[in-house]
Parts: sequence; structure tokens; C-alpha cells
Amino acid sequence: MGARKLESIDSVQAAFAAERYVADRDLATAVYLSLTLDRPLLIEGEAGVGKTEVGRTLADVLKTELIRLQCYEGLDVNTAVYEWDYPRQMLEIRLLEARGEARRAATKDIFSEEFLIRRPLLRALENSRPEPPVLLIDEVDRADEEFEAYLLEVLADFAITIPEIGTIKAQRPPHVIITSNRTREVHDALKRRCLYHWIDYPSAERELAILGARRPELGQALAAEVVAFVQRLRAADLTKVPGIAETIDWAAALEALGAKRLEAEQVEQTLGALLKYQEDVAALKGGGAAKLLDEVRAVKP
Repeated sequence: MGARKLESIDSVQAAFAAERYVADRDLATAVYLSLTLDRPLLIEGEAGVGKTEVGRTLADVLKTELIRLQCYEGLDVNTAVYEWDYPRQMLEIRLLEARGEARRAATKDIFSEEFLIRRPLLRALENSRPEPPVLLIDEVDRADEEFEAYLLEVLADFAITIPEIGTIKAQRPPHVIITSNRTREVHDALKRRCLYHWIDYPSAERELAILGARRPELGQALAAEVVAFVQRLRAADLTKVPGIAETIDWAAALEALGAKRLEAEQVEQTLGALLKYQEDVAALKGGGAAKLLDEVRAVKP
């Protein structure tokens, strides 16, 4: 099957839904405008709300390559853009010496594209596919500000300068999705180069739709109780409330145990799929989960 045509906001929603991503109207609009205007899309939100999945789903919809750059503290040009294959360069020098050609060998012989290792950013710019790849720059807030400044130059012209070779410019710029968990503020200069969208925790109705898309075998009664429990949990005083990813993981765990409805004991046994801090797990042990479940069931649909 070829790439789907994304010629309207409705078509974006439909294409994402076909890939089991339930995109609301605002997100579909942001994606549509990003594609139409050839602008990077910066998506912020809490961990686990589906930011990374936007990039993955877009690549699936467009039937193109996903090139992911996972950001972290200390990320540098060698890891993100390019580096030289030093072992091969040294081997080439040895071969030239063995042939008695070392003196005639110029620097360009070993600093040529043949010895260039292309990292995600350079790969995204050098693409030759009919449909440009999706470049997913994930969790940019975890990278140092120095790397963020370098990223500004790349996104400004979709070009990278390699001193030994020259400037490499994208013939067809990649589709760029940038995500941030907002562990620190992304610089305004980067935001100005992007369209912006915030993904919040979903409403109960939308979360139920997401769960239905991701775990279609899950019984309706169990799915409804899982969503109601998680929605109630997000209002509790926790170190880290669960995102959509945790809701899906928890539902899968309950399904694997053969659950048909939520039971307090089973909830306590599977909290590790839902909560990731011991303090939060401890708060629901010893009757906490049962109390919360009673509150959920006391609310009339």
C-alpha cells in the first residue's frame, strides 16, 4: 500500500486512526500545517502522552523512513551529525604506505565521503527516497543548550557544513518532529523555527478510544474501569501520575492475568505496570487501591 495523501485535517485524523493513533482535532491540525508549510513541529507534554508516537505514526502513514535522534545530556556532533571512520582511514594510510604512495596521498584521499559515518541529522538531510523521511528529535530538552544552538543552524537552512567536504544541503527537507518533556525550557529561538503543540492527558472518552485502538481484545467493562481508575489516579497526590503509555501497559497486564473487571487485590499486584515510583505504589497498597476503586464505582456513568 502506498503512502496516504494528507490533503486535509480530516485525512490526517483518518490516517492516524488507521495506524491506531487517536489524534484529536488540534493535533491533526498541527501535523497538517507542519506538512503543508514544511515547518518542524515541536510537541511538548508530560511523559507517556504519545509525543514520540506522533513521529512514528507519521512515518508509517507516509510510508517513509523514520530517523530518530534520541537526545541526552552530552549529545555532540559526532553522535548526532557525523564522524570520521578513523579505523578505515588508518587502514587506508597503511595501504598507501605499502604501495609506496604515502607521499602522493592528499588529505582529501582519507577525508572523503567514503570514510564518512552519517549520523541521524546528516542521514535525514542526504535522503534520496521519493518521500522525505520523518526526522524525530526526541526529548530535545535533555540535550545541552550548546547542542540546541547547533540544531538552530541545521533547521534554519536544512544544511550541514563539513569542513573537509563542504556544505551538504537537503534537496527535499525531512519532515521534522521535535518532542520535549519540558524538564527545562526550550530556547525561544528554537520555538520560533517550529510550529508548536501541547499534548495533555486525554479526557476519559478519548483515553477509552485510545485503549480500544491499542488493546481491541480488552473487554468493554474492564476497559471502562481501567480508564476511570487512571483518570481518578491522575487527580491524586502522586510523584508521577500515569500517562497513556502506562494505561495501555496496565490494561495489557490485566488482560494477561485474565481479568474481566477490576479487583482490588489484582490492582495492587499489577501496580508496577502503572506507577513507576515506590512512594506512589506504597500509597496504594494496604487498602489504598480498594478505596480508590470504591470511589470510581461510586461515580455514576
